[in-house]
Amino acid sequence: MQPIISSTIVVTLCVLLSSVPGFSQSTQYFQGKTIVLVQGREPGGTGALRVQAAIPYLKKYLPGEPIIVAQFMPGGGGRKAANYIARNAKPDGLTLGNVGSGLVANAVLGATGVEYDIDKLIYLGASNSTAQYVFGSMARLGLDNLEKLRAHPGLRIGAQTVGHDIYINGRLFAWILGLKDPRFVTGFSGPELDIAMDRGELDARANIPDTILQRNADQLENKRLNFHAIIQIPKDDRHPHPLFNKLPELESFAKSEREHRIMTMFRTFRLVGSPYILPPGTPAEVVAQWREAMRKTFRDPAFLKDFKRLSADDATPLLPEAQEKAIKDIPRNPDIIGLFKKIAGNEPLPPR
Repeated sequence: MQPIISSTIVVTLCVLLSSVPGFSQSTQYFQGKTIVLVQGREPGGTGALRVQAAIPYLKKYLPGEPIIVAQFMPGGGGRKAANYIARNAKPDGLTLGNVGSGLVANAVLGATGVEYDIDKLIYLGASNSTAQYVFGSMARLGLDNLEKLRAHPGLRIGAQTVGHDIYINGRLFAWILGLKDPRFVTGFSGPELDIAMDRGELDARANIPDTILQRNADQLENKRLNFHAIIQIPKDDRHPHPLFNKLPELESFAKSEREHRIMTMFRTFRLVGSPYILPPGTPAEVVAQWREAMRKTFRDPAFLKDFKRLSADDATPLLPEAQEKAIKDIPRNPDIIGLFKKIAGNEPLPPR
């Protein structure tokens, strides 16, 4: 009689525990479930291809190998999707998001339409985090050193639109380097900027080194460009090309604490990459399983190969804890936020 009673107690206890919110067997919670991965973008772009590379491996490394389906929710530069994850998604680990780095910048800078709290979202890392930007001028101007560059008045610096990544970069280079009355000319696509510079319509621009190597190799071979400085994200991540790894890092020209803090803010906005996020309140056990699945995915050589094949770029993973810390460390001082807005806007650059 005693063994029967004991077995009954054990079975009853297991049933009771399984009904407790947040309790799950590690291999049972995701088994047979469908996970919705909400992407804050249109399908077909680079961001979507990066996620496409990750999905089979996340499915592989989550206990129970659940089904993962993508749902595209464009709008507001990722704000619509981020708002949905923060306010509407059930915090059960079965809905997560992936949005661009604007997730953090929009919140810190107080952009309209932000209804989420970046300090309450749960971060799972990103597959892309490093970046480099260089500032170059046309060699015909003869600005082959910093003194000549600073003395040249009215340098015409090209970009796509106000607020575009390349526009903000160009403004930041001009401000930190102390250029004399620079002019910012917008309304171009990336390739059109190169054509306008060759035609003499523009004098300088910010650009990504890899883009220059892939798209503007002739400008390098013919020495039609002088390069002056580089922004490295992270700060100590040198570009492998000898032409770019010898350039001075832009922050080395910063003269004040506020300039260093602006550089920290800018770097972190880019460093966080395209974050994978879970809703606030997701159980810690479920978060731990997601984070471990992300770590394993980012370490998998097959994922790195697929990422390169689909996105034409190397993965530069940022692990969950590092991403969370970077976001917490972003300067939140209202004066620094206001200064960054002026640099990113269309008003004259602020005095140094």
